[in-house]
Amino acid sequence: MPRGEARWAWLLSDGGEPRNWMLVLAPLLGWHDDGWAGVGWGLFAAVFTAVLPTLILRFGERRQYWGDRHVRRRQDRIVAAPGVMASVITGTGLLHGLEAPAEVTSLVMAMLAVLLALLVITFFWKVSVHSAVASGALVILTSVFGPWMLALTPSVVLIGWSRIRLRCHTVGQVTVGALIGAAVSAPVFDLLG
Repeated sequence: MPRGEARWAWLLSDGGEPRNWMLVLAPLLGWHDDGWAGVGWGLFAAVFTAVLPTLILRFGERRQYWGDRHVRRRQDRIVAAPGVMASVITGTGLLHGLEAPAEVTSLVMAMLAVLLALLVITFFWKVSVHSAVASGALVILTSVFGPWMLALTPSVVLIGWSRIRLRCHTVGQVTVGALIGAAVSAPVFDLLG
């Protein structure tokens, strides 16, 4: 791959990481639902959906439980999943129990549902978490802010392209990830939101 293209692919891949979506989306939905107090709830949610999972993945990488923070090998994802899932489940329980704004709680529950669907598939096949979270975030943004948010669709496509160009995923793995992210997160968010 040409050097400039590789640089863009890495920038898009790193910028489109699941944690970055949650760091932006949770406070944004919190603000939409409950103003500045909601932003605080969104940041609280981001601790359990972005910050702690990142720390768990880095810890596992340093201990050589898996190769890198993207956990590229399918088998390694099965090893990494329980820690990440425990963090997201704990956050979900706390948000629900502490009566956080509905949009923040629904966002985290929708993303938890996506992670569970991806985990089931991961036992048999590798699928793109980047694409799943990006497409799930897009459908949630569209549900909350309206159809004009579909203007962000190219960002989901570019993130998928970056994962393919970096040889982290195949076209099929990116496509299935995007479809699962949208198909699972939309009904869960709408039902609970």
